[in-house]
Amino acid sequence: MSDKQEAAGKKTKARKILLLGAGLVALGGGSAGAALYATTGSLFGGNHGPPAPDVPHLVPRSGTPASEIARYASPTGEKKVDGSKFEPTYYPLADSLTANLSGGDGFVQIGLGVATYYDARVVEHVKLHEMAIRSAVLTTLAEQDAAALSSAPGKERLKGALRGAINDVLKAKEGFGGIDDVYFTNFVIQ
Repeated sequence: MSDKQEAAGKKTKARKILLLGAGLVALGGGSAGAALYATTGSLFGGNHGPPAPDVPHLVPRSGTPASEIARYASPTGEKKVDGSKFEPTYYPLADSLTANLSGGDGFVQIGLGVATYYDARVVEHVKLHEMAIRSAVLTTLAEQDAAALSSAPGKERLKGALRGAINDVLKAKEGFGGIDDVYFTNFVIQ
C-alpha cells in the first residue's frame, strides 16, 4: 500500500469518527432539549408567563411590595399566607352544622365561617360548592371526640382539619383551595 493510500485511509477513518462523534453530540443535545421542553413547557427552564387567568390571586394590603406577593403565590393555594400583608375576605356558611361525635358520646353543633386572602373567586367557589363543603365538614365533625373538642387545643386541631377538608373539596372541584382560616361563629357540645 502506498503512503498516499494509507494517508487517505486514515483521513477517511478520522472523518468517520469525527462525524459519528458530532452526530452523537447533536443527538444528545436534541434529546436534552426535548426532555426539558416536555417537563417545563419551555426550552429556557419554565413557563415564566402570567399565571392562568382562572386561578385566584392574592389581594395585597396597601404598601405590600410585589416581591412579597410573588413569594406567597401558589398555583393550588396551599402555601400559608402572612395575614399582615394581604386583605382577608370572610364568608359565613349558611346555617349551623350538627353532627354526632365518634364513640356515641354526644353531638356538636357549630356555626362556621371561612377566610381567604385570595380574590373573590375563592368565595364564589365556596358558595357554588357549599353543599359538598357542608358534607365534608359533617364527616370531619363525626370523627371527633367530645373530650378533645372541649379543650382549646382540640378546637384548634378541629379548625385545621376543617380547613383541610374544605380546601380538599375546593381543589377537587376547582383545582384551587385558597381557604386560609376557619372560624367558629357558635360552638356547642352536648
